[in-house]
Amino acid sequence: MKRTRIKICGLTTAEHVAAAVDAGADAIGLVFYPKSPRYITPDEAGRIMTGIPPYITIVGLFVNASVDEVSKVLEAAPISLLQFHGDESVEQCAGIAEAVNRPFVRAVRVGADATGTDLLKCEQDYRAASMLFNGLLLDAHVDGYGGGGKVFDWSLIPKELAPRVVLSGGLSAQNAIEAIDRVRPYAVDVSSGVEVAKGIKDAARIRAFIDAVRKADVLSAE
Repeated sequence: MKRTRIKICGLTTAEHVAAAVDAGADAIGLVFYPKSPRYITPDEAGRIMTGIPPYITIVGLFVNASVDEVSKVLEAAPISLLQFHGDESVEQCAGIAEAVNRPFVRAVRVGADATGTDLLKCEQDYRAASMLFNGLLLDAHVDGYGGGGKVFDWSLIPKELAPRVVLSGGLSAQNAIEAIDRVRPYAVDVSSGVEVAKGIKDAARIRAFIDAVRKADVLSAE
């Protein structure tokens, strides 16, 4: 049975990190974008990551950050994967990843005018630019940089690309089964869908989301 990987993003407290890990999350996302309601300082990130068990991927989300800014975060927190979520070019993403020697994921905001050809070309460009490129995270095109709780048109994702992408944008326990059934992504990423208020996670909603993803995996195998 295929197991969809799960990332819980925008965590800011040790309690919610523990809740995500205990519920079975594969990855923890930390936001290092000061304008985000989910922003966490590098020192705070280092503290709440203490005691994370092995084989949990710790993802650092950056928006238009410099090499120096990313490096300072890595000095304070055990980030294993970078997520570029701003207006960075292919060359900038590849250059920063190489400078700090970390693999990276590129977030792509999918608008109504996007095409499957565009998404495939995007993946090809990043893969050609860097051996450190891990894949695309597909999010809804909203004002700002992520965390908007909006769903985009999943039919825009080419079937040949879907097994390699991280699906994001407006996911919750209520639509996780449908999302996985329709897209069959490699992984899903949730932030606002497990919150009681913007930037405030809820342990029960985290568990409900992860349970829904696991149920979707079972149903898709039948």
